[in-house]
Amino acid sequence: MSSVENFLSLDEEQEIVQAIVQAERNTSGEIRVHIERTTELSHYDRALEVFQELEMHNTEQKNAVLIYIAVDDHKFVIYGDKGINDIVPKNFWESTKNVMQSLFIEGKFKQGIVEGVLKAGHELKEHFPRSSKDIDELPNEVSKG
Repeated sequence: MSSVENFLSLDEEQEIVQAIVQAERNTSGEIRVHIERTTELSHYDRALEVFQELEMHNTEQKNAVLIYIAVDDHKFVIYGDKGINDIVPKNFWESTKNVMQSLFIEGKFKQGIVEGVLKAGHELKEHFPRSSKDIDELPNEVSKG
């Protein structure tokens, strides 16, 4: 599937949104998923650009995470904001990447994204637990480019 519109069905997108809601129940961290066809930039640089475009850098604790996927390029990036990167070990996202990649290799794209979102939420919970004062700072939706 090369088209972003055909990459996930509406039901699959809704499952991802539900995973975001579930993942954010136990953390003050914010998680977004962005899917696009391709990029001419390095995938990391494009993820950073999308992060800025989606204003994810505006969270109070700087604890937002973007899962960026370039469908035609067969590449994805997990990009965490400064508040996360300042306190976690360098390989913090490796287990999340590994879970997603193993499912992507099997062609289970929706499941890979769902598992990645849930794992990201679980990882964030340790460093950014949810408090009674937390609000949902970013939309819980799949964005597309």
